Amino acid sequence: MPYPDDQSRVLRWSAVLWVVFGLAPEAVASHDDPARFRYWSLGVPVALGLAYAVSRRFAGLGAAFLWVLVLGIGAVAFLRDGAATLFVASLPLFWLHARTERESLWLSGFAALAALVGDVLRGGDFGGNAVVTAVAYGVGTLLALTVKRRLDRADQRAERLGAELDEARSALAEAHRKEGAAAERERMAREIHDTLAQGFASIVVLAEAARADAARSNAARADAARTNAARADADRTDAARADAADDASRRLTSIERIARENLAEARVLVGSSPSEAVAPGSITATLRRTLDRFAEDTGIAVHAELDDVECDQTTRIALLRCTQESLANVRKHAGAGAVGVVLTRHPQHVELEITDDGRGFAVADARGFGLAGMRRRLAELGGDLTVTSSIGDGTRVLVALPLEERP
Repeated sequence: MPYPDDQSRVLRWSAVLWVVFGLAPEAVASHDDPARFRYWSLGVPVALGLAYAVSRRFAGLGAAFLWVLVLGIGAVAFLRDGAATLFVASLPLFWLHARTERESLWLSGFAALAALVGDVLRGGDFGGNAVVTAVAYGVGTLLALTVKRRLDRADQRAERLGAELDEARSALAEAHRKEGAAAERERMAREIHDTLAQGFASIVVLAEAARADAARSNAARADAARTNAARADADRTDAARADAADDASRRLTSIERIARENLAEARVLVGSSPSEAVAPGSITATLRRTLDRFAEDTGIAVHAELDDVECDQTTRIALLRCTQESLANVRKHAGAGAVGVVLTRHPQHVELEITDDGRGFAVADARGFGLAGMRRRLAELGGDLTVTSSIGDGTRVLVALPLEERP
């Protein structure tokens, strides 16, 4: 049977010690035996050594070898005085090769009995050999049982520690899974906030404006009915109605465009479209389109200075999302009349600065997902976000992102 490395070393060294201190002395001592016993005295140790080699070579012969060893010890005791030495040297083999503890006890006991019986049949008395054999059996059994108990406790402790380690690994894996799920939820929340939520907010604003335009047009028609006699008033009413219709048309066009963009963003989020569909082309052209639409939808003046910047898709998306979030904050909270956007290319990084002349706010008291989401997004790319604002002084948002190649 295959053994672990430590047990193999133990078996190997026990075999060496058995040969050196058990078989070799018997083989050497055979030269002094009478001629009629000499070959038997030499042949028995040699046969035991060969039997041990065969048992190690073929699995399942360990128990059979131990019975051969019992008979060999009895034969040596019958042939000469001194079998106690072989018995003492053989004791570890009974505990190492027997299948159970009970089998070890019985086989080592039979070996001690065989040594005593062989000594009696040879005509010896219960002298030194018998005493040594009996004492060796008792001490060896006690020592072997003590060592086995300690090894069993060590094995149980190892199993318990292994079970605790497996439990800790399972808990760690579960914690990693939950952490990954939480991180994915946070990422999805940030993406939805930066894309779909802002798009829907724009649709709501545009729809309200379109409804106001429609109400204005209806009011103009009512005024026309009351003042139908005056041609000049009718002309002015027709012009007002035409302007309101144009405004409503623009609003509806913007609603359709934003809805289509939101649909494209949603498809990217659920994985049915590639991420390259977001911010295609250069970041400069993408930001210019975004700023033009913002100015058209809100009527806020936008002043833009945009360098031509070559960057990867991840950086383009980050810059676009920061711009969209900043413009959404301007529209919802700032009450600004003008916005400035500057995109600057530096040797190792790119900077995006967005300023407004709105009412400002206390940065330390800011709450909500927008700024925190921007910071986390930039931190993942090694970038930084600086927000400067105070009540009545407008707001300045500065984004810095490295431009090294990303895998």
